Amino acid sequence: MLAEEKAMLVPSLEDFVRIDRTEISVAEGAQTRVIAREAQIIARLRAGEMGAFEDLVSDYTALVYALAFRILNDREEARDVAQETFLKVYRHFGRYRGDARLKTWICRIAINQARTTDRWWRRRAKAETSSLDEPLAQNGEDRSYGDMIPSSDESPELTAIRGERSRQIEMALGNIKKDFRIAVLLRDLEGMAYDEISYALGISVGTVKSRIARGREMLRLELRRAGQLPPDCSSPE
Repeated sequence: MLAEEKAMLVPSLEDFVRIDRTEISVAEGAQTRVIAREAQIIARLRAGEMGAFEDLVSDYTALVYALAFRILNDREEARDVAQETFLKVYRHFGRYRGDARLKTWICRIAINQARTTDRWWRRRAKAETSSLDEPLAQNGEDRSYGDMIPSSDESPELTAIRGERSRQIEMALGNIKKDFRIAVLLRDLEGMAYDEISYALGISVGTVKSRIARGREMLRLELRRAGQLPPDCSSPE
């Protein structure tokens, strides 16, 4: 699966519905392996090993592309932002002091680069951008994001239902203001801690929590409008 395809995978509708009923958790062993992997790449980069940068790009391309696409809503621009982000990581890695995780530092660069590109286009009154629910082209064929959800042994009917739910979530996300959308994505798709999101976005932890709460509620409202949630659906205290 291509990195851009991985970037567009979304959690199930049920995952979003129960977002504030249970905190996102990462298996302790898996988290330890991720941190160890980061430490290894950092050490190799500081030793001047070029292969380490290739591994870094491989590990974070999907994340960087997804963030850029969610901000810009344009595939070509997202690709350009991803390239520029990794160029900056390469050029300025000497400035990385370990104050934040490598992933968080890269997210901050990607978000700032995407925002700079977004402002550039806004100043020039860009006429139109791609729709979030526009199908991706692959091998000459169009495929919707829902089609990319692994089906395993699911029946065709269940696969179709999941694909439609995925499409509805994508559309709902696209209708949320960017600041709230990015906060929700970093928390609920990437599982980042509040302080990591604070660093990546350059805002206070309090503002992070507020944006996540508001973004989740906006998402629920959009899903209700789309008929994907019952009118009285709410999460228990």
